[in-house]
Amino acid sequence: MPQQSRYSDEHVEQLLSELANVLEQHKTPTDLSLMVLGNMVTNLINSSVAPAQRQAIARSFAQALQSSIDSDPAH
Repeated sequence: MPQQSRYSDEHVEQLLSELANVLEQHKTPTDLSLMVLGNMVTNLINSSVAPAQRQAIARSFAQALQSSIDSDPAH
């Protein structure tokens, strides 16, 4: 059963496009892009999530990332 998001596909796609454009404008290589995005995720978790919940959120994020890679043969 697919998970229902509280955000519209259009909003998600717009943000994704804008973030990708910034990385592209800077001609950012893949490894640096991953480092920057990883740091962004870390900063978001550390600044927006209660300390008691951080490990669970990070674990859930990592599992979702792994699932999205495993289930997307097109990429």
